[in-house]
Amino acid sequence: MSVRALIAEDDSVSRRVLQATLAKWGYDVVVAHDGQQAWEILRQADGPNLAILDWMMPNMDGVEVCRRVRSITAQRGYIYVILLTAKGRKEDLIDGMDGGADDYLVKPVDLAEFRAHLRVANRILELQAKLLAAHERLRDQATHDPLTGVWNRLAILDALERDLARARREQAPVSVLLGDLDHFKRINDTYGHDAGDQALCQAAKRMLSVIRRYDTLGRYGGEEFLIVAPGCESAGAAALAERIRRRMAAEAVFTDQHPLTLTISIGVVTGEGGGPDSASLIQAADQAMYRAKGAGRNRVEVTVLAAAVGLT
Repeated sequence: MSVRALIAEDDSVSRRVLQATLAKWGYDVVVAHDGQQAWEILRQADGPNLAILDWMMPNMDGVEVCRRVRSITAQRGYIYVILLTAKGRKEDLIDGMDGGADDYLVKPVDLAEFRAHLRVANRILELQAKLLAAHERLRDQATHDPLTGVWNRLAILDALERDLARARREQAPVSVLLGDLDHFKRINDTYGHDAGDQALCQAAKRMLSVIRRYDTLGRYGGEEFLIVAPGCESAGAAALAERIRRRMAAEAVFTDQHPLTLTISIGVVTGEGGGPDSASLIQAADQAMYRAKGAGRNRVEVTVLAAAVGLT
């Protein structure tokens, strides 16, 4: 793992020695001449993840930089901090560690000891990176459908709730499209579930290629897919659904066993100003989708919201 290291030291001679040493050891080095400059560098989203701070610096001392760094850990990620100090009293060192430092070295710095402390820092940062990667994998597994890679049922419903809340604040429309692949049971029964799984994956890719970048697609269940289209009025949502329908039927889906014809029936409903609630919108889209099925499949049906929810 490549480590970017910040050296914050107001003494020019010490700063140049540390900079040259770290560069020789393979670090990507950034320098700061005082505490304020160090803080400005470390607070950046792409700032270094290792900070070597002199305790006594102009404008802001190293302990205060530590405190500020720890206050942004949730947004910035963990930064390993080593304090350089001429202070030898245990009380002073405890104050530094309480301020958020991970480690300290007493000046003048012995380079062999310095390298040993850096090895500890590297191990901690590598462990932190692995933990973050594991967290991202778990988050992805918890929010995405494992087969198609689109959002799963819980995640797409959460997305709908967020878009509805925003629409209420902004008095903007939100459209919901509920699509169901036609005669999908026949595919599973005739060609097997592996072929069905491949067809589902290709169907999801085709829908992703058509929706807008700020729309959200999720697998609602089985062969049903839910699309949330914020800021999209009824006419625009119907046009979007029609583009999806045409894209799905435009060419065969190729599986390992056989090319398959795949079509989709889509129900569309729009809520103005963020209303009504998500359950009513999905119920209305579901009713429209079943009308599309009953009218011959491979078609789009739009529900007038007032009729769907009993408004006058």
